[in-house]
Amino acid sequence: MTERAAKTSPGPLSTRIAGWGGTSVEGVERRSEDLVSLTKDVPLARGLGRAYGDSALPPAGTPLVAGTVLADRLLAFDETTGVLRAEAGYSLHDLYRTFLPRGWFTPVSPGTQFVTLGGMVAADVHGKNHHVAGSIGRHIRALALRVGTGDVVRCSREHEPELFRATIGGMGLTGHILEVELTLERVASPWIWGTRTRIGNITEFVAAMKRAAAEWPFTMGWIDCLSRGEHMGRGLLMAGRWATAEEAPKHFPKSLPRVTVPFVCPDWVMGRAVGRLANTVIYNALPATGRPAIIHPEPFFYPLDILRQWNRLYGRRGFTQHQCVLPESAGVDAVRGLMELLTRHEAASFLCVIKDCGEEGEGLLSFPRRGVSIALDMPIRDDTQRVVDALNSFVVSVGGRVYLAKDAFTRPEHYQAMEPRLDAWREIRRRWDPDGRIRSAQSVRLLGDRP
Repeated sequence: MTERAAKTSPGPLSTRIAGWGGTSVEGVERRSEDLVSLTKDVPLARGLGRAYGDSALPPAGTPLVAGTVLADRLLAFDETTGVLRAEAGYSLHDLYRTFLPRGWFTPVSPGTQFVTLGGMVAADVHGKNHHVAGSIGRHIRALALRVGTGDVVRCSREHEPELFRATIGGMGLTGHILEVELTLERVASPWIWGTRTRIGNITEFVAAMKRAAAEWPFTMGWIDCLSRGEHMGRGLLMAGRWATAEEAPKHFPKSLPRVTVPFVCPDWVMGRAVGRLANTVIYNALPATGRPAIIHPEPFFYPLDILRQWNRLYGRRGFTQHQCVLPESAGVDAVRGLMELLTRHEAASFLCVIKDCGEEGEGLLSFPRRGVSIALDMPIRDDTQRVVDALNSFVVSVGGRVYLAKDAFTRPEHYQAMEPRLDAWREIRRRWDPDGRIRSAQSVRLLGDRP
């Protein structure tokens, strides 16, 4: 890569930088089309800011981040192989609009399209098809990074493979991601052929999800973790695949209207009483016949994107998400145990997602492993740290781990107990950044980096 003349944002864009959940720090974000120049003297690069906690926030000692969103050029695409090369700020939203009409799509998609390719690699994002397609890292061919020594390095499975593996899921701490080379997937149509089935409790849900995984490439569920007794963990199981050309409508899916939450809501909006009512309405009102039908791809992949600024619903204190994966070896008893713990702490909200995960990825800090992932949004309260501590103690006890892209409260001792790969990752990171120049607020909190 070479430096190039480029537009640069004039001065500070903000004096406070926030994660999607509301965690914020004093800091300045600078943006430029030229990431090579922009990343020379900053500790962290940041995309569209959809990490929920503090992984995309700068450390207190150097409150500056490089915003990548102006570096969003599509550099190359091979129509015969599906190999795409783009700058790190190229967004999944742009990929959707550009490539889905041509019959190509990302082989792995997270739950929002408002993320950048660089952010997808840093978090090694997974989707509804992890049990068959793995995380995005499986489909990354090569990366260009500015590492802590200041050098720009290209890495892949063939060239600097250890750096490549450490960067996938490494939360941007092994180097500033500058370019991404990714293999897209050819799809038969831009529509989804899918089902929605109502399930009565968590034991039945886990069994039904495993059965669906054998038949469908996309599976996920919404579960009601506010219900107790025999109905605990009831929910809706969604499954699907890309529709064939014969099944699909002949036209491309129209963009759906979006509604913006206009202001930060009062805390009671996402309180327990409203949550219980919302869960009852969702469980009973939505059609859940189990019969396949055509589904628009946006609400299937990105249901929350229809509501812009939905994080404002959680009030001024914001929210955190606890997303963990419980290993298959722990069985359904571990899933039920986590639900019971949530109930005892009255920590649950109406937004709880459950997914089936496949084999662990090659990224050294990649989150998913074979088992069940549960993601729960929790409004921040006075006892949030105590609740997260209890949840993490349980996750450690069954051999699970948490997702750093969502985390804002995990303690270092809990994370180290969850992550046996951490020492190997640290060794590779030190090799490329001996002075510890690249760091984040999260790495200071979890890994002991200097502030």
